Order: sequence, then structure tokens, then C-alpha cells
Amino acid sequence: MTLDDLREASRSLTEPVAEIVEGAGLTPNMLSVLSLFFSSLAFLFYCLSASDHRMLFGAAIMVMLNGIADALDGALARRMGYADRRGDFLDHVMDRYSDVLLLSGIIFAGYVRWEIGFLAVVGVLMTSYIGTQAQAVSFRRCYGGMLGRADRVVFLIIATLANALYPHRIEGLHILGWTVLIIMVLSHITAIQRFVHIWRSLDR
Repeated sequence: MTLDDLREASRSLTEPVAEIVEGAGLTPNMLSVLSLFFSSLAFLFYCLSASDHRMLFGAAIMVMLNGIADALDGALARRMGYADRRGDFLDHVMDRYSDVLLLSGIIFAGYVRWEIGFLAVVGVLMTSYIGTQAQAVSFRRCYGGMLGRADRVVFLIIATLANALYPHRIEGLHILGWTVLIIMVLSHITAIQRFVHIWRSLDR
């Protein structure tokens, strides 16, 4: 079970905030684009943290804002009656760019070897691809497995703050480096879990 599985339960939190956002004049698509903007700033802060670890505080804030915007765009779309295929398509495109930017910032800053970072990016993209590709073969979208996007965002926020407070290596890796390594492993496991689940379900 991942945090993505709690989407329905989280509506009690997102719906009131969506009402406030609607009053501010924002649209779901604007929130989707904002989520990419925040991830781009997070990428910049990660890169700058290579010479000043205090920049990680800024990165953590941007990752958090990225997650909030991503959580609210769907809630706002339902509230405004704007839920459509274009909005869903835009949301997923923005999410994938955001995923790559967040991990790339950590990689470029030197917190983890590029080989591990590359495999982490591949794992994250495949996890999301398999989850949404299920719809292309007339199956429901799959959010299951060990690690979903919401989990990754939460892990990155915590790890980024921890690395800012303790900018030293632990057994050869920074805290962010260990986090990317864990994301790499769990993302590929999640991709396999989703593949097996969908494959077996398609036989029925």
C-alpha cells in the first residue's frame, strides 16, 4: 500500500483547500504548471546546495509546494467540474518532468553517483508508465506497489531537511544519496509489482 492509495481518504483535507484556491482564481491546469515550476526551483536549489548545503532548506520547501500543487489540481478539477482528458494528460506530463527534475537536481549536486541516479530515474518513470499504461489496455489505472509518487515526495522532503541539518556522509553516502538509492530499489520493485498485477488481471 502506498500513499497514492489514500487518495479518496485525503479528500477531506484537499477539498477545503481547493475551495480557497478556487477563490484565488487559479485553475487546475494552472496548478499543474505551478507544480512543474516548483520542481524546477527545487532542481535549482539542489544544484546550488553543492556549494552551500543551506540551500537544501529552499529545496525542501519547493518539493513540498510541488507535492501540494500536484495534490490540489485534481481536487480543484472535481470541484470546478473541469475534470477532463486534457487536464489529466497535462497533469501526468508535468508530474513526469517534475520527477526527473527532482532526482536530477540531487544527482547533479553530487549526492549520489550518476549510475545510481540514472537507475532511480528509470525506475520512477517505469513505475508511472506501467501504472498509466494499464488504461491503454482497457484496465483501470494502477497505483499499487511499494512506492508511489506521494511516497517519493514525502521521502524527499524529509531526506532533504535531514541532509540540510546533517550535511555529512554516512557510510560513504549523504542522506539524500541513500534516499535516491532506496528510491531506485523500491521503484523497480513497484514497477514489477504493478506489471505482475496488471498482467494477471488481463487474463480474467
